[in-house]
Amino acid sequence: MTDVAPDPAATPPSSVKLVNLPNALTVLRLAMVPVFAVLLLHDGGLDDSDRYWAALVFVLAIITDRYDGMIARRTGQVTEFGKLADPIADKALIGTALVGLSVLGLLPWWVTVVILVREVGVTVLRFWVIRHGVIAASRGGKAKTVVQSLAIGLYIVPLTGLPATGRWWIMAAALALTVLTGLDYVYRALTLRRTSARAMRAAAARRAAGPSGASGARTDTAA
Repeated sequence: MTDVAPDPAATPPSSVKLVNLPNALTVLRLAMVPVFAVLLLHDGGLDDSDRYWAALVFVLAIITDRYDGMIARRTGQVTEFGKLADPIADKALIGTALVGLSVLGLLPWWVTVVILVREVGVTVLRFWVIRHGVIAASRGGKAKTVVQSLAIGLYIVPLTGLPATGRWWIMAAALALTVLTGLDYVYRALTLRRTSARAMRAAAARRAAGPSGASGARTDTAA
């Protein structure tokens, strides 16, 4: 049995208004991304006050990420726009932070590449299996998000000495969780495509068609 959650996001009610609080929070997060980038990169990252302001904007954006999806599900305000824009806003924020930190020489580029490949890959997988269902967020995935956000936030803040050294270990933990949860997501996505109700119906149709169906018309396989 796969770890699949009922999917209000896969088939959002058509009667839900596009303009609602969850979507407003998502749009606000998207609007924060360029503001965050300007503050982080201003004066080559040498202006400590701008770095602190960038950290504040990053934290506020993370808070909107925490609540927009939760509010949408609990109040039945899931929309097609929100389903598409929410992961885009998440990846835009995290991607901008990682690339910005690497541009400033604060974070190795290989760390940025590994995390971004995982994040983009999981987003692609979500859309690949969305007709079969939505894979429930695992504890590891939730821990990854928390540790990753904490690590990025610590790199944004201009730290020195022992705290600056210690934040690397938090980033290392985030990196490990990023890779492990990414592999787990791939496994669960492949399992879902084989065992979902849609896949079972397609398999039953192929069996019902029998040998003659193999040489005749092609049976629709839930792609």
